Formats: sequence, C-alpha cells, structure tokens
Amino acid sequence: MSTKTLSRPAATLETWNTSRDSRQTELQVRQGSDNEAELAEDDSDVESDLGDGDEEEEAKDEDEAELERLVFGDSEGFRENLKNFSLDSEKDDEDGAGETGLEGLDDAALFVTDLAPGEVVCPATITDDEGHGSRHPPAWEDSDDERLVVSLAAVPRLRKLRLTEADDLVNGKEYSKRLRRQFELLTPRPEWATHASQKPAHKRRRLSGDVSSSDEEAGYADDMDVDDEIPNTAPLAKLLQDAQTLVREPEKGAGKKRKIRPETLDIQRTKDIPGIQPSAITSLSFHSTHPLLLSSGPSSTLYLHHLASSPPAPTPNPLLTSLHIHGAPLSTTAFQPHSTRIFLSARRRFFHIWDLETGQVEKITRVYGHQHEQRSMERFKLSPDGKLMGLLGSARKGGGVINILSTATLQWQSQVRVESRGGIAEFCWWRDSRGLCIAGKNGEISECSVAEQRIVARWQDEGAVGTTTLALGGQHEFVKSPIGTDRWISIGSSSGVVNIYDRRAWLAEPSKPTTIDQPIPTNPPPTKTLDHLTTPTSHLAFSHDGQMMIMASKWKRDALRMVHLPSCTVFKNWPTDKTPLGRITGVAFCEGSAVGGDVYAVVAVANEQGKIRVWEVR
Repeated sequence: MSTKTLSRPAATLETWNTSRDSRQTELQVRQGSDNEAELAEDDSDVESDLGDGDEEEEAKDEDEAELERLVFGDSEGFRENLKNFSLDSEKDDEDGAGETGLEGLDDAALFVTDLAPGEVVCPATITDDEGHGSRHPPAWEDSDDERLVVSLAAVPRLRKLRLTEADDLVNGKEYSKRLRRQFELLTPRPEWATHASQKPAHKRRRLSGDVSSSDEEAGYADDMDVDDEIPNTAPLAKLLQDAQTLVREPEKGAGKKRKIRPETLDIQRTKDIPGIQPSAITSLSFHSTHPLLLSSGPSSTLYLHHLASSPPAPTPNPLLTSLHIHGAPLSTTAFQPHSTRIFLSARRRFFHIWDLETGQVEKITRVYGHQHEQRSMERFKLSPDGKLMGLLGSARKGGGVINILSTATLQWQSQVRVESRGGIAEFCWWRDSRGLCIAGKNGEISECSVAEQRIVARWQDEGAVGTTTLALGGQHEFVKSPIGTDRWISIGSSSGVVNIYDRRAWLAEPSKPTTIDQPIPTNPPPTKTLDHLTTPTSHLAFSHDGQMMIMASKWKRDALRMVHLPSCTVFKNWPTDKTPLGRITGVAFCEGSAVGGDVYAVVAVANEQGKIRVWEVR
C-alpha cells in the first residue's frame, strides 16, 4: 500500500508565518492600548490633583503674594532692573563718570597699607639692612640662598613681590629681601628698632700710645667703644614733684653729737630698694642734700631712687628715673657734692656728666695734653667740696699717675705722680679737699698736697701684703694739719687684714721721729689690726662722723663686718648668719636726718645679684 506525503507549497508557508506575526503584533497593540488607557486614567487623576493645587494657590490673598514678590522677586522685576542698569552704564560711559584714574596702574600699586594717624610709609624709602650693625653675619643668612631659585609668578601669593609684570625668577637672597620689604611695608618699623639699628658715628678702633702699660691694662684699647647718641632726661624738679621731702632738714637736736655704743648695734632692716638690676651693682652712693640713692653697674644703666622719708609712703624708695649710656658698662658713678650733677664713667676714653637740674647729659672725650697717660677714665674720685676731680691714669712701670681736673671748666689742672711697685691701688681725698692720700700696691702711702703740688709725707703700712683699698673718715681738731683733718685711715689688703690708724695721734705726739718735710712717722704702728675677713678686702666706708666703719669682701658670701670707732671693735650682733647680704659689690652710708626720728644713719648694701638692701641704725 503506497503512502502519500502531503506537502505545503513555499508561498503558502510564508503567508502563514506572516499572518502569525501580524496576529502577535495585533495582540501587543491591544495590550498597549489597554496600558495607555490605564495611564490616561492615572494622568487624569494627577491633573485633577494639580488642578486642586492651582485652585489653592489662587485662594492665596494678595498681601501674601505681594510679600513673596518683595522678598524673592519676580522675573519681570529682574528684567526691568537689568534694563535700567544697562542704560545707566551706557550713560556713564558717555559722560566719562566711570573712569577712576587707576586703569593704567600696576597691581602692586593698588595695595593699601593701614597706618595710624600721622604715620607715613613710602615703599621707596625702605632700605635693606646689609650690615645689621654687627661684626658677625646674621643667624638667618645661609650660603645656600644663592643657589635657591624661587618663581614669583607661579605662586599667586608671591606675585605681589614682583617689581614688574615680567619679573619671575629670583634667587634666595633676593627673595628674602623682598619678603622683608613687604613685611616692613605692612608692619612699620617701631621707634626702638630704628634707634637700635643706627650705626655708631665712630667705628671700633685700636688705640696705641708711646707709654708702656701693664698686662692688666693691655685690654683697654680693645674696649674703647664710643656711644653714638647722648640721651637726655627730665629735670630734677619734675622727677621729685611727687616726693614728700625734697631737701633734708635737720631734725631737733641734730647739733648734738650722738655716740654709738660699742659691741651691740641697734639696727633695723627697712624696705629694700624695689626692683632687681640686670647686673651686679658696682657703684652705690647717696646725695649729700637730697634724699637720692644712686646705683649703677656693667649693664650701662644708672638708676636714681628716692629715699622714702616716712613709712606710710605708698611705694617705699620709688624709682625716679634711669639713664642708659649705650656701649659703656659703667664702673664709677658719683654725685658731685653740693650740686645736682652726676659724674659717670666706664672703661672708656671718655666720661659723662648728667645735670639733674636741666636733664642734659654732657660728654667729655679727652684730657687735652695727657691723652697718652689717661687711656681710661673708669676710676675717679670727686673732692668733698665738689671743685676737683681726680682721675686714676694709666699705670706706669714702677709707679702711677693721677690727673686732677676742675669740675667747673673740666680742664686739666695738675698732676700727681708717685713711685710705687705695681702702680696705684687706691686714692682718697682729704676732708678739707686740699690734698690726696694715695696707696700703692706695695703698701706705701703718699700724702699729697694739691695746693702745694708736692708730696708732703710718705709712710709704710705695717705688714702690707698687696694693698687693695683705703678710706678716710672722722675729723680731728688740728685745723692746720699738713695731712688734712681726717682722723681715721683704714687700709685693706689682699689677705683680708684691715689696719686702722689714728692720724690725730701722729700730730699730738711730736716726740716721734719726724722732720720738717715729714710731719708723720715713716713706719707708724696701726691702732688696730682686724683679721675678721679671710678674702681680699674690696670695700671700706666710714659713717658721716667717723663712729662706724664697714669693711667687706666681694669674694665671699656675707663677708661684711661693722666696726665701732674709736674702740675699733667689731659689733657682735650684726650681721648674723641669717642676714641676706650675698656677694657684696657696693656699700654706702647716709645721714639719718633723711628719714628723721631716732635714726642715726642709713646703710645700703648692694650685691652681685642686682639687689640693694637698706638698714637703719638707731
């Protein structure tokens, strides 16, 4: 039985496939239409909701709409303002009112510096400090700065440092200069920095002379700096306008001579001088008529304190003023007796005079005709009458020189030359100002009459081992004495031993071997030898009437003793082991009439820490 296979023609197959695809497409279209209908329904719902919101917006009152327009603005107002701005700009351009005159300036010229009233800073006047006023280069300079390259145009903050628009690459040294210039432009230099950077009028130089000097004075030439400006201060009347007592007035019963009891001292500590000075106090003295205390040291500053005259003072012993001498570490300062002038000197070839009445400071540069012998003016003594000034000259081989100047004319008047091995250790004026007592380092004492201009006597200190200092005090009744009217003379040595001599005994006993030209014995025995100090004696001072004497040594802490005269005994109750003295660098006595009451004398002691302590002797 044969089987027949039915086959569909190719055209019929393609027609069937096409109809099938069309049916699928129609189905998709129907589904899409259904979806669109659903979306349309949703859109109608949204539109209905929006329509409800528009109705709510329309429901807003006119006041709220006006407030929104004023706060947030609207498109119409913005376009109107923009139109008006364009019209105003065109009008300004036509009239030339928009020109400010700054169109052609560089960017650097547009910077403005805020200054205080009255200050003017011009960038063109700012100079670079090349030398910096010192022998050594500044610490901030580096040798690598020359090899450093900085771009000023690459960093926006550095573009202000350019001098021109094309300026770009600079080295490190130039970069630091421009930074400094810009800083000084924004921050003007203060007055104290301008004064400190001024170069001195005279450069440091080495001084040489024909006179040979010892090794101790070989360093004079290296320290001969001169200052470039002389300061001035306020007059004394202005300084003391708030002081309670300007001149010391003698208290009742001051004419009677009050005697101090030996062995026990009635002493009471008062308020210290306020403040601590920046260096050791090497010079300390009281004024003869005004209640003033003068102190100074190597810090080149002189301090003037008012000695309070009553305990209820608001500030005890206040500081009146201070004076700084640039480049001169002060070594000796002293009031001129019966005057308001202060003499101050340093290890220099010049000294200064400060007049408290006018506030002027005068500089004396040289001793004409004797420059080779007066290489330094660091050590001087003023006569008790204030008319003469003795200057210790440069040491000579086998002797020393003292030049005497007139304080009125400041001219050289006379000279004293002594022969002493090692030079002059110390000298002191007689009480009557007619002569000098000069101590050589070998222990030989020379009595010189300035009026006669000759040495009237020479005598030897007993057991002298390196004489360091001497002092005169008290007064005797022999008015026509050839060696002055001082009764006591004390001489200190490098071993700490202090010899006290009674000069009145020499004149009262003519039986001792003397000659017409030698009114005193050549080897007198000391009245008393004090060995309480174990280090070299550095300070000797007598009270105003010669009843007390202070001896001290700066080489040991608390090395001070108070001696009673004429018994020549050391007080046992003061100082004690708890008395705060320190290393003593200065002592001074003052009459008790400055504070009144039962005060006999005022004692001031200075130490190397820069402190001054004050005691009252009752």
